[in-house]
Amino acid sequence: MSEGRVERRLAAILAADVAGYSRLMEADEEGTLAALRAVHRELGDFKITEHRGRIVKTTGDSLLVEFASVVDAARCAVEVRREMTERNAGVPTDKRIEFRIGIHQGDIIVEDGDIFGDGMNLAARLEGLADPGGICVSGRVHDDIAGKLDVGFERTSAGRCGCSGHNSARRKWQRRRRRHLPCPTSRRSRCCHSRT
Repeated sequence: MSEGRVERRLAAILAADVAGYSRLMEADEEGTLAALRAVHRELGDFKITEHRGRIVKTTGDSLLVEFASVVDAARCAVEVRREMTERNAGVPTDKRIEFRIGIHQGDIIVEDGDIFGDGMNLAARLEGLADPGGICVSGRVHDDIAGKLDVGFERTSAGRCGCSGHNSARRKWQRRRRRHLPCPTSRRSRCCHSRT
């Protein structure tokens, strides 16, 4: 049993890192660092603040962000992904900065501004499972954001992902690459999706 009482809270945790960062740094350290700093300054920090997130820590190419709302975390991730796709449009494939993002909602321990616990660990593991430029969310996040965003997520071919160190398998969902179309059969703000 630990001394004293720890601070706990439920939070949405977004973990992100740059896919292929070591390769990018090996090819051009200064250029990669300048490009990454520009992305953080011009896009990342702005979007995180806009969606009421708090940057917990950054380490090189990775970022850990806490949100009070899972919808805010997912909206932030989707908007960053969209803007990064636009930024990368004219950049050669081998020089693109593409984030892999994982989002989980869970109980965390807060100490001296840092966060710990299963909620944070699962977000980091989901980030590692995301495709470059992709977003991977837990089943809990998927259930909570259903119908609240203009994009959808689909279960990956693996369906469930066993996260080592955890007794139960976690459902894993990836953002699907779909084109948004108005739904012809509904007056509500729901939408149908068509594969592109």
